[in-house]
Amino acid sequence: MAEVNLFSPLTIRGVTLRNRIAVSPMCQYSCEDGFATDWHLVHLGSRAVGGAAMVMAEAAAVEARGRISPGDLGIYKDEHIAPLARAAEFVKKMGAVAGIQIAHAGRKASCRVPWEGGLALPQAAGGWQTVAPSDVPFLAGDPVPTALNQAEIHDITKAFAAAARRALAAGFELLEIHGAHGYLSHEFLSPLSNLRTDQYGGSFENRVRFLVETTEAVRAVWPGHLPLFVRISATDWKEGGWDIDEAVELAKILKTKGVDLIDCSAGALVPDGKFQPGTGPNIPFADRIRREAGIATGAVGMITEPHQADGIIRSGSADLVLIARQFLRDPYWPLHAAKTLGVEFKPPVQYARAFLA
Repeated sequence: MAEVNLFSPLTIRGVTLRNRIAVSPMCQYSCEDGFATDWHLVHLGSRAVGGAAMVMAEAAAVEARGRISPGDLGIYKDEHIAPLARAAEFVKKMGAVAGIQIAHAGRKASCRVPWEGGLALPQAAGGWQTVAPSDVPFLAGDPVPTALNQAEIHDITKAFAAAARRALAAGFELLEIHGAHGYLSHEFLSPLSNLRTDQYGGSFENRVRFLVETTEAVRAVWPGHLPLFVRISATDWKEGGWDIDEAVELAKILKTKGVDLIDCSAGALVPDGKFQPGTGPNIPFADRIRREAGIATGAVGMITEPHQADGIIRSGSADLVLIARQFLRDPYWPLHAAKTLGVEFKPPVQYARAFLA
């Protein structure tokens, strides 16, 4: 049997990826009322042209108050389906799998777009009241989020399921639930942000309940032949917070709920997390979760070089590499990586003359 490498196909349920390179969801902050635009068509489509196996649309909010900023993508009403479908159709025509991440920003919602500073957006300036497991803001001085009651928690779970139905109607073939980076699902997971004393707080079993119930609701409406991913932060990078041991146990549970791959990131729950920099800092998390939970994993974060990405796959540390900023620099990274690694990987015929030498 040939050794698995960066350009080996990967089959998950009824979907086959042409290689192990995926475009990580990256917020573009270029929407109005959640609607995708021509920017998204070109942004996502060009990465499919460039050879990625899977192109994942950015975090799409399951309700309007779940947007990080007023410029965020949404999937909270049926009218959002048509422009998303246009992008998904083109991605698939280019031979890539069209994916989308669904999300709720929780206490990190209602912020200015990054190029305007990214700080909390007051309601007087077009912001809105945020919600969270507990009334603890992300930054001291931020507006205090409203602690969700159990009925509201259940409503958000239903909103995730409704978003999954819309994603299917838009033609996406792969779905990811965002449970990382300090957004709502992660806020429930971590004892640093979840101070509840009911069945959604306290013990590990209670803190994972929201994400587990949401996963169950999404898997119930997402077809059995299509893959379901969950992105998690494997650690808060802070003492007393969510950690890799709990992440492994969560991954074991999610596997039983029909999740096919854990997308392994880290941090962003608290502003003072002690991030440990390095080349591919999340790779050890993907490796451990893959081995101990017995589930496929994706590695993300500071993956920039072809030999680095190939080594992740060859070593069995992860099944998929999800690349973000390097794809912003180079939409055709897979084509260039193939040349570097000496692999035959043909570009679209329109671009073939540029890759002959």
